Amino acid sequence: MGFADQILTPLASLPTLSPEPANMTAQAHAPVKIGSVALESPFALAPMAGMTDTAFRRLVKRRGGCGLVVTEMVSSEGLVRRIDRTLEYAEYTDEERPVSIQIFGGDPAKMAEAAQIVEGMGADVVDVNMGCPVPKIAKHQAGCSLMRMPEQAASVVRAMTRAVSIPVTVKMRSGWDETHVNALDVAGLMQDAGAAAVAVHGRTAAQSYSGRSDWDLIDEVARSLSIPVLGSGDCVAPEDLVGRLRETAIAGVLVGRGALRNPWIFEQARALGQGSAARPVTEQERGQFLLAYIDMLLSEGTDEAEGFRHTATVDRKAGPARRGVRSRERWVLNKLRALGSWYTKGFDNGSRLRVAMNHTKSLDELRNIIRDFFFVTAESIEMTPTSALDHSAGSRDAGAADQLSPDFGLLTSSSTRPCPDSSRARLSSRRRGTSPSGSRNMPGA
Repeated sequence: MGFADQILTPLASLPTLSPEPANMTAQAHAPVKIGSVALESPFALAPMAGMTDTAFRRLVKRRGGCGLVVTEMVSSEGLVRRIDRTLEYAEYTDEERPVSIQIFGGDPAKMAEAAQIVEGMGADVVDVNMGCPVPKIAKHQAGCSLMRMPEQAASVVRAMTRAVSIPVTVKMRSGWDETHVNALDVAGLMQDAGAAAVAVHGRTAAQSYSGRSDWDLIDEVARSLSIPVLGSGDCVAPEDLVGRLRETAIAGVLVGRGALRNPWIFEQARALGQGSAARPVTEQERGQFLLAYIDMLLSEGTDEAEGFRHTATVDRKAGPARRGVRSRERWVLNKLRALGSWYTKGFDNGSRLRVAMNHTKSLDELRNIIRDFFFVTAESIEMTPTSALDHSAGSRDAGAADQLSPDFGLLTSSSTRPCPDSSRARLSSRRRGTSPSGSRNMPGA
C-alpha cells in the first residue's frame, strides 16, 4: 500500500457520505424564517463559549450551507456596563450575517437593556441563553437555571420583546434534570411571551453532554408550537442533520460540536439534502483551515477598515480591557489547542497531533506542525477546489487582502515556508504510525 493510501479520510464518518436520493434527501421544508429574518439554510452554528468567535464563524460561513451563526454567550451585566472584554464577545462582521448575539442573565430589565445594545450593534437576532449548565452561570439565575423558574424566564423574554424590534429567540435544554423535564411547557411560555423561535438541546442540565439527546422530546416541542423550533444534540455527521430534518417536525438544526470537528458539515448536509454527493474534504483543506484561523485571530481588530467590525461604545473605566498585542500569541495558541481537541478527532494518529499542538511554544512551530501533518504546501493551496475557496464576503480582513488567499491564510512568509527536515520527519512519522527511525508507534486516536 502506498503512503497516500495509508492516509485516512479526515473524519471517520466521511466514508459513508454518498448521494442517497431515496433516503437522504430532506423532505421539502418551508424556508426558515425567524421573525422577519429569512435563513437561506435550515442549518445553524450553535453558540459555544471560547470556540465560536468571529474568526471561526467567518470561516464556517465561507464554506457554505450555514444559514445562521450565533455568537458566544455574552453577559447582560457586562453589556449594560459596557465592559470592553464583554463587548468583544458580541462583535461581528457583515460576512457572518444573518447573525444572532446570545446574551445571558436573569433580570428582565437588565436583559431588555442588553437587548437594546445588541440591536444598536445591528445584529439580526438576539438570543436568550437558557441552556448553559455551568454552575457559575446557573447560580445567578441565568442559563439553564431559568428553566427551574419558567415564569421568570417568560418575564425576561417579554421584557426583551417589548424593548427591541429585532427577533428574540431562546435556546434551552430539555430541563434541569430527569425529574424536571419541562421543555414542552417552557417552550410554550416562551412563544406566548413573544419569542420568534426556540432551539432545544435534548439533554438536561444535569446530563451536561453525557447520554443522548432526546429527539423525541424535541419533535414533540416542534409539533406543539407555531414558531420555528431548531433541534440540537448529537449531530456530528452531515447525515445526522438531514435525517433529523426528515424525521421530525423541526424547522432547522443547531450544530455545535459537530462543526468543531468538521466545519464543512453544513455544506455537506446541504448537498445531501439536495440529493447530491457530499464533497469530500481534503487533508490539505483541513490544514489550511487551521492556518487561516491562526492568521485571522492574530489580525483581529488590527488594520481593519472602518465599519468592518460591528461594535458598541465601551466604558474604558468599567471592567477588564480586551487583551493586548503582547498577550495575543499565547491567546491564539490556547485557542488552537481548544479547537484541536475536537478538530483532530477521527484522524489516524490524531492523538499525536493533539499532543504536538498542546506542547508547542510558538505560533511558527504550530504552523510547521499543521503544515507537516496535513501536507500543506503552496501547491496544495493552489490546487484547492474552487468551490472551497469561493465565498461571497463583500469585504476581506482589512490590511491582509494582498497577503491572504481567499480563505486559507498567508501565501507569503511563514505560511508557506517549508518545514525543517527534522520537524517533517517527526510529524510525518507520527502520521504513518512509525518513529523517525522506522519503529512502530502506538496507534493514534
